[in-house]
Amino acid sequence: MATEKMKLVKVSGPLNTFNSVCVNLIESESFHPSSASKSFSSGMGFVPFADDSNYSKSLAQLNEIAEKSGVPLNLVKLSEQSDLEDIESEYISEIEERLEQYNTEISSLNEQQEACLAGIQSLEHFKGLDVDVEEISECRFIKVRFGHMPKESYEKLNTIYKDNPYVFFYCCSEDERDYWGTYFAPIDRVDEIDGIFAFLYFEPIHIPGAAGTVDEAIDEYSRSIEIITSQIDKTDKGIRDYIEQEKEHLDLTYSKLVYLEAISSLRSYAVQNEKGFVLLGYVPDNGFTALKRKIIGIDGVSIEYEDIKRNAEIANVPVKYKHRSKLMHFLVEPYKFYVDMYGTPSYSDLDITAFVAITYTVLFGIMFGDLGQGFVLSVIGFLMWKFKKMGLGKILIPCGISSMFFGFMFGSVFGFEEMLDPVYEKLGWAGKPMAVMENINTVLLIAIAIGVGLMCVAMLLNIYACIKRRQFGEALFSQNGAAGLLMYLAGVNLASGFMNGPSPIPKSVCISVLIVCAFLLFIKEILIGLIDRHPDWKPESISDFVLQNLFELLEYVLSYLSNTVSFLRVGAFVLVHAGMMMVVFSLAGEKENIFVIILGNILVIALEGLLTGIQALRLEYYEMFSRFFDGSGISFEPIKIKNANN
Repeated sequence: MATEKMKLVKVSGPLNTFNSVCVNLIESESFHPSSASKSFSSGMGFVPFADDSNYSKSLAQLNEIAEKSGVPLNLVKLSEQSDLEDIESEYISEIEERLEQYNTEISSLNEQQEACLAGIQSLEHFKGLDVDVEEISECRFIKVRFGHMPKESYEKLNTIYKDNPYVFFYCCSEDERDYWGTYFAPIDRVDEIDGIFAFLYFEPIHIPGAAGTVDEAIDEYSRSIEIITSQIDKTDKGIRDYIEQEKEHLDLTYSKLVYLEAISSLRSYAVQNEKGFVLLGYVPDNGFTALKRKIIGIDGVSIEYEDIKRNAEIANVPVKYKHRSKLMHFLVEPYKFYVDMYGTPSYSDLDITAFVAITYTVLFGIMFGDLGQGFVLSVIGFLMWKFKKMGLGKILIPCGISSMFFGFMFGSVFGFEEMLDPVYEKLGWAGKPMAVMENINTVLLIAIAIGVGLMCVAMLLNIYACIKRRQFGEALFSQNGAAGLLMYLAGVNLASGFMNGPSPIPKSVCISVLIVCAFLLFIKEILIGLIDRHPDWKPESISDFVLQNLFELLEYVLSYLSNTVSFLRVGAFVLVHAGMMMVVFSLAGEKENIFVIILGNILVIALEGLLTGIQALRLEYYEMFSRFFDGSGISFEPIKIKNANN
């Protein structure tokens, strides 16, 4: 319905024009390539292009250069075809080498800066030590240890080792857990003293080389950090200035590589012989004229096309959706997400996005019928779409509005069942159109009726799609065709009469239709094969044919029954929603605790909103899509270039 018509386009010409043709095809952004080797085989003298180029590696190098330098690469317009052939690998390597030198220098400076910061961090704990750190570290007859120990250990030290003249800890600072300081040990008792402090959980730390007192060393490190930071900024500026100098050249090289990579991709679809090349691809009807104008302007190049008809013979034709009006785009386009999750429609299929938009929104609204909660859901959807640009938000807006409408019909506003009574009075109504909990059977029967109606619509859509594809046998005799539809309606009429419901068609007529349609479905493979001219329509074994089709007939009947009964979940969710709100008000008590009501509504909106969305989608996929939607198509993906910054 809303998909573009396609043309199968053949472009051929001399080999020396291949790059020019490819550039025009790429820039048109309307050419979806197809493998020419399937149509032009080696027996016809055609062979695929040999392509051992490795433009991806060079592109990756350039992108890495841009990332490291922080200067973005941009595409520029290429003037001549010769520009494409002249890729300077040495130039890229030179830029990369120069950047590597800069990065090595910055890495070295960063290491120095980190060493200074580590030095400051270590020395901060020893500010109370008013001695030259370098001098005491170089003593010949005593060893100095800097570190920290738990406060409990410090108390033990002062108790257990108070009489040992060689065990002394000079405390410089403390934190919540530890004391920080130093101890000294004579050279001949180092191992003994170290062992004692190790027993007391003393943790030594390394003090980087520093001249002067601790305060002087910290000041020196701080000055060094300032100098190093200045040098890093200078080096960074040097990198940016260098890249800015080379920017024009880099952009040109980058553009060549991007085009050459895209051309290399097209080359894999093309074939060649001694006369030239052949390229095949699909082009939308509305983009063909502009593309043809570009291509025929190249000397020696010709372009031929064939209109693709929407029939069952065509496979692998890409699908492109037509542009809708702004209003339809806003209302329908978000639901394309659900369709694409199931599959892409084939070229001969229907665009069912509008169908999904209507049915999903209505089913969601019925199952989540509450005027107040629907409003909240719409607001949440609007905020998700407006500020987070989430596609799901655009789906929640109409779903919330649908919930508001059905909430008005059910008389529910945040679970308050009497709030709308004055409105109904003003309208002259006796009361709410549907009191859910007082009409449980009616709710369930309406749900079944909705299911019957939607399944009939699904089968009618299948019949229409089959006729459109000229599959007349499928349209008449398949389980989702005319025979299946008549059998289903006859069965529904009989079931309705059996349950004392409306039964407009006489019982005898329904039984006759059931028998005839069941027989047609039993031999449908033969009938469809004859009408649609399938080569293998004759059964190989009569016994196998009878047995297989008996089981298939039984499966059809069971699927009609199970799909219809599945729509009971629509009515069940209406009742569940009302039941959950009754529980909320029961918990709120006679005084209707506002906090409990608000919390309950939030819980219901979150939990039931999620479940309703899932169940409505399940009905779309398993009860409707399976009857008329193939979903085996491929999306239209034209060859085009992409800027690294997009």
